[in-house]
Amino acid sequence: MSFALRSTARLAASVRPALRSMQSRGYADEMAFTLAAANKVYYDSAHIRQVDVPSFSGAFGILPKHVPTLAVLKPGVVTVYEQDGATKRIFVSSGTITVNEDSSVQVLAEEAHPVEDLDSGACREILSSAQSQLSSASTDKERAEAGIAVEVAEALVKAAE
Repeated sequence: MSFALRSTARLAASVRPALRSMQSRGYADEMAFTLAAANKVYYDSAHIRQVDVPSFSGAFGILPKHVPTLAVLKPGVVTVYEQDGATKRIFVSSGTITVNEDSSVQVLAEEAHPVEDLDSGACREILSSAQSQLSSASTDKERAEAGIAVEVAEALVKAAE
C-alpha cells in the first residue's frame, strides 16, 4: 500500500468516531429555558423552541443544541418562541446569558418586564430624566452612571414603541 493510501486510511479511521458522535448528536426541537430577574422569574426550566437575545457582542438566536456560550446582555428585548407557537417579548436592562452543553439556557437579568406592560410615555419620561442627569453630571462616576441610565432608557423607549 502506498504512503498516501495508508495516510488516507489512517485519517479516515481517526475521523470515524467524530463523525459517529456528530451523527448521534441529533437535534431536539426544544430546550430547557430559565429567565429570571430580581423582580420576577418569567421561565423556570420551561421547554421552548428558540430564544433571541441582545448582547454586547451582537444580537443572536439560540436553538436547541446551540454551542455552549456565555455572553453579557445589553439593554433590549429577549424574544422567546414557546412550544405552542406563542411569542413572548421581555425587556431586559442588563444581565448574562448562559448556554450549557445540555442545551439548557439561562438568562439572568438585572431587571425585566414584558414589553406589553411598558408605557411608552413613561419610558420617554425616564429617558428625559436620564438625559438631564447626564447633562448635569459633574464627576466621572456620575457621568458613567448617567450614561448607563441613558443607554437603558433609550432601549426601553425603543422596546415600548
